[in-house]
Amino acid sequence: MRLRNVPKSLDFVFIHPNYVNQPENFCGKWAEEYFRNANPVHLEIGSGKGKFIITHANQNPGVNYIAMEKYLPVLGKLIQKLPEEGIPNLAAVNADAEKLLEYFGEGELETIYLNFSDPWPKKRHTKRRLTNIKFLELYKKVLKDEGRIIFKTDNRDFFEFSIEQFELGGFALKDITYDLHNSPYAEGNITTEYEEKFISLGQPIYRLIAINSKT
Repeated sequence: MRLRNVPKSLDFVFIHPNYVNQPENFCGKWAEEYFRNANPVHLEIGSGKGKFIITHANQNPGVNYIAMEKYLPVLGKLIQKLPEEGIPNLAAVNADAEKLLEYFGEGELETIYLNFSDPWPKKRHTKRRLTNIKFLELYKKVLKDEGRIIFKTDNRDFFEFSIEQFELGGFALKDITYDLHNSPYAEGNITTEYEEKFISLGQPIYRLIAINSKT
C-alpha cells in the first residue's frame, strides 16, 4: 500500500520483495520470522544507495542484512539495484535510528554499520550525530554482548568526537585507523558510493570497530 504524500514514482519500492513495510512487526524476531533461519543479523544505519549492504548480502549468504534508510527516495535508489525476485538475506526498511528500539529486540544484532553518517559539524547539532552517546545507548541495547559497531567517515573531527563518545559509552575500541586504504584493514573492505568518491579525491578514510561489552 502506498503511503500518503509519497510520489507514485516510488510505488515500486512498496511492492519489492525486500521492502519491509512495518519493521516493528519483526522486533526481536527478525531471524526467525522474517529471514526464517538462525543466522546472525547485521544492520546498516543510513544505507544510502545501497552498494555496501547489497555487496555484503551477495557475498555472505549465511548472514542476514537489514538496510535502514531514513529517506524514502534514497531507499528507492537502493531498491532499484536489487533483482526483481529480491535477495533472500536482505531486508530494506524506511526507518529512523531514533526509533531503533521499536524495530529490534535486546541483543538481537551482531553488527551495526555506520558508514559516512552526516557529521553535523555545528556544535549545536552534536545530538544529531549517530555516534552521540544518546544513540550509543540505543545500540548497546540492541547489540549482543561483544557485538560490534563498524564506523567509517571522511571527517576527522567527527571521527575524534566519535572516539570520545564510544569510550564514554563503555565500548572497547580496536583496529582504529586514520587512513583505511593505506592500512592492513583495507583488505576485504567493501566501499560505499561516498567512499569511492573520497578515495578518488585522495581523502583519507577513518575507521574503527567498537565492541559492546555488557559486563
